[in-house]
Amino acid sequence: MGLTIGVDIGGTKVAAGVVDQDGRIVEHRLRPTPAENPELVADTIAQVVKELAEGHEIEAVGLGAAGFVDETRSIVRFAPNLAWREEPLQKKVSDLVGLPVVVENDANAMAWAEARFGAGRGESHVVCVTVGTGIGGGIVLDGSLYRGRWGMGAELGHMQVIPDGRPCGCGNLGCWEQYASGNALVAEARLNAEADPASAARLLEIAGGTPGDVEGPEVTDAAREGDPASLAAFASMAEWIGRGLSDLAAVLDPGCFILGGGVSRAADLWIDRARESFAANLTGRGHRPLADIRLAELGASAGLVGAADLARRR
Repeated sequence: MGLTIGVDIGGTKVAAGVVDQDGRIVEHRLRPTPAENPELVADTIAQVVKELAEGHEIEAVGLGAAGFVDETRSIVRFAPNLAWREEPLQKKVSDLVGLPVVVENDANAMAWAEARFGAGRGESHVVCVTVGTGIGGGIVLDGSLYRGRWGMGAELGHMQVIPDGRPCGCGNLGCWEQYASGNALVAEARLNAEADPASAARLLEIAGGTPGDVEGPEVTDAAREGDPASLAAFASMAEWIGRGLSDLAAVLDPGCFILGGGVSRAADLWIDRARESFAANLTGRGHRPLADIRLAELGASAGLVGAADLARRR
């Protein structure tokens, strides 16, 4: 199969591109997402697909959606940042554009792209973890994307790591993403600043003096300047990332982990500590190979590249 179109649908933007069989983006478009109206979202997707298809012979379309996608890869059961509830997205878009369409979870699409064309090239068992506001994930086993029986697998951020721990937006308590994400980093830095303002002097100076006003970029900037409270927040996040990866290795035994998401842009501040934590907490350590921990390579384009390639394999 030749060219396909991949569409990455987020809460604020729709990114679409024509992608060849080697994962290269031939042409690209970007549109704002009318997130409050499902009909308008489908129309926006269709418009951008039609624009891209005008100059290319397109064989299929892959949609990467941030939400629960059913096992038939056609219905978005729930999307937290869009007004989709049991949304028949595949049929709507296919009817509008006149092309075969598949729908995939956006983190699955990202994982597939990294496994095929990015940091996981050559590996048959890959676990991708996106560390951003929360934690997302995607799993490739024996060269195939693992979706689970109902299409809702790999919600890695919602492993419960502390019983009755911090409340999570999913409704549970103590989820991994409450300790190992960008939000967790900010929460830890704020707590450190409140408990010991002297250790957070530079952080508070950058943030305007109030712990509650601290945000992620301030924590990163202060950490790069040696602020103890900020460095401690990164150390805590890294420790929890490593612990979570060790639990995943106990179950999945991948050849490598690929870490992406916004927090990975500051990986120099935490990835070594995460690797140490992974090795220290891995079951059977000393008697098994250590999975490699790598940074994602494809950046913001991974979702649409993965969605396009999965459409090719529908």
